Amino acid sequence: MWSDEQVVVTHQAARDLLGYLFVEPRRHVASLDELTEGEALTIARTVWVAARALRAELDVESVHTFVAGRAAAKVHFHQHVFVRHRGTPPERGWLDVDWPGAPHGDPAALCGRLRTHFSRP
Repeated sequence: MWSDEQVVVTHQAARDLLGYLFVEPRRHVASLDELTEGEALTIARTVWVAARALRAELDVESVHTFVAGRAAAKVHFHQHVFVRHRGTPPERGWLDVDWPGAPHGDPAALCGRLRTHFSRP
């Protein structure tokens, strides 16, 4: 979806469900503590831009983020940034995005709109 010399952002669309991004460094590291200070600051700013972009482009109740995983050599650090769409039934879990009436759309079109937020100074 978007990248620069230090970071890559991808949209993890399941079917045509919208609003789930991965932010990860280009350099392979297994966990957050293995990032350089510069990489960590770039990841933090990119996550902030991603959250603001998702809120600007989708009708969301909230935007959330988390880092999870095992610190093993085969694991690549990435931070999840995802939305809770307005109207999500309260009994639905954080990552349960497919419910009757859930917003659907074209992930490629959303990615095009989101990309413009990352290219701003």
